[in-house]
Amino acid sequence: MFGRNSSREYVAAPGPFDPGYEPPAGPDLPIDLVRRRDQLAARVSELQFDLGGLAYEMIIRNQVHVDLLARRAALLQEADAELGEVERLLRMEQTGAAGSCGICAAPHSPGATYCWQCGQPLLQQLQAGSIDGGLGAR
Repeated sequence: MFGRNSSREYVAAPGPFDPGYEPPAGPDLPIDLVRRRDQLAARVSELQFDLGGLAYEMIIRNQVHVDLLARRAALLQEADAELGEVERLLRMEQTGAAGSCGICAAPHSPGATYCWQCGQPLLQQLQAGSIDGGLGAR
């Protein structure tokens, strides 16, 4: 993307890898989640690249250290899981859904009490005495 500066010269607009880049966000998207998603996506990509390079180097040298590969794969798995959760939160923000029904998995809006599809209550009923830890009134 190119833009014009005041002297009518074309300059490159900041891209996703530039430090001052602000990702485009819709009116209701929290910018922090978008920024975190972009950071995590870059981290996951970097970890995948590093893990592949590490495995390649170990194999061509015939010195495979499975414990080291497993530790690096665990780091990648953690970052990928966090990225998936952030993407899930962003999708929920975009669709306006607050969650999904535990019975039929239909999405529901914030403040919904019953599932629109199966009619089951969305909030769990607490047993009498569960709030005070089962101690009851004394």
